[in-house]
Amino acid sequence: MSDFSQRFLFDECDVRGELVALDASYQHVLAKHPYPPAVAQLLGEVLAAAALLVGTLKFDGLLILQARSTGAVPLLMVECSSNRELRGIARYHAEQIGADAGLHELMPEGMLAITVDPTGGQRYQGVVALDGVDLAACLSAYFETSEQLSTRFRLQADGRRARGFMLQQLPADRLPDSDERANNWEHLLTLTSTLSTEELLALDNETLLHRLYHQEPVRLFEPSPFNFRCSCSRERSANALVSLGLADAEQLLTEHAGAIVIDCQFCNQCYSFDAADVAQLFAGGGSAGAAETRH
Repeated sequence: MSDFSQRFLFDECDVRGELVALDASYQHVLAKHPYPPAVAQLLGEVLAAAALLVGTLKFDGLLILQARSTGAVPLLMVECSSNRELRGIARYHAEQIGADAGLHELMPEGMLAITVDPTGGQRYQGVVALDGVDLAACLSAYFETSEQLSTRFRLQADGRRARGFMLQQLPADRLPDSDERANNWEHLLTLTSTLSTEELLALDNETLLHRLYHQEPVRLFEPSPFNFRCSCSRERSANALVSLGLADAEQLLTEHAGAIVIDCQFCNQCYSFDAADVAQLFAGGGSAGAAETRH
């Protein structure tokens, strides 16, 4: 399994963690667009962050991370479903991107919206200022202030692999004494701070946890898989076309030589609708099956 998350739990204190590895799904996302290395790295970190965050939620629906800025990367967006299906995209100005550009250079004055869109419930959104040293620091600060949960993130990507690490303090149970609880949390943070970028990218989870916490009783649970999947479809494209109204759809047919092509920005799939398809859609016939789907 190349794409998965694994939860771990400390048996003698109120702390849990999560590890995420994304290889194939990360490569699928990068294969859709020719991203510069710095953008590919940042997009991998956001993919890993989404995979970590979806593991903290109990819901059916969609988690959306959308970052906007005034800089070289004006938009970056990742979606992760409760079924652990990922997709992502970035918009960028290549001429403004240096080889070693980091978060601040790529997304100055950036803001990250974290949206939970449940299938049968109320939508929730939190907003994170991208003013930390990196994306992991921004998310850690957000959880500390908005969610009131002591949480630390580590995120890393190198254009081939994306990795995520999360450590989170749980409500008091095994350690009810506040001083003991605080000391234990600081102890685990100190151990976690020794984790190098190379170790996070290269080590398997069992080895990584042993190196960090070999004197602590910690349990590693079974992995849960992730995969790349774009949620676009011919039916959804047809519904978008219908939402425009018949007059606008007919005008588009005229402007585009008799065929409307709807592109998915995430996966580059194209859905084509000709005059007969449009007539069928607005006659209530549903998604037109006779139209050609082009890759």
